[in-house]
Amino acid sequence: MQRDALFIAEMTDACVRIIELVAGQDAESIDADATVREALYWNFTVLGEAAGRVSAERRQAEAGIPWHRAAALRNRIVHGYWSVDTDLLVATARDAIPQMMRDLRTLALDD
Repeated sequence: MQRDALFIAEMTDACVRIIELVAGQDAESIDADATVREALYWNFTVLGEAAGRVSAERRQAEAGIPWHRAAALRNRIVHGYWSVDTDLLVATARDAIPQMMRDLRTLALDD
């Protein structure tokens, strides 16, 4: 579905930006720089919003991608932004986002 391909492209772009934003930085330096912190929040929000809009059929077909976790993190940022744990975002950016980006790129090649 073309619509899914657009959301997957948005997710891939957000993953790239998230990785770039945390490169060479720790949570303390990100917290100290409002521009970087807010850009990180924004890109996690885009990632989760797009993940939640991918069709249920596509999400089921690609069950290895943590669609729900991305959407849940987006909700946490949007609805509880005053208490978001930057350490968690940095850890997620380093531990989970690179694999998600690779998986999404594979999907994009298949479309």
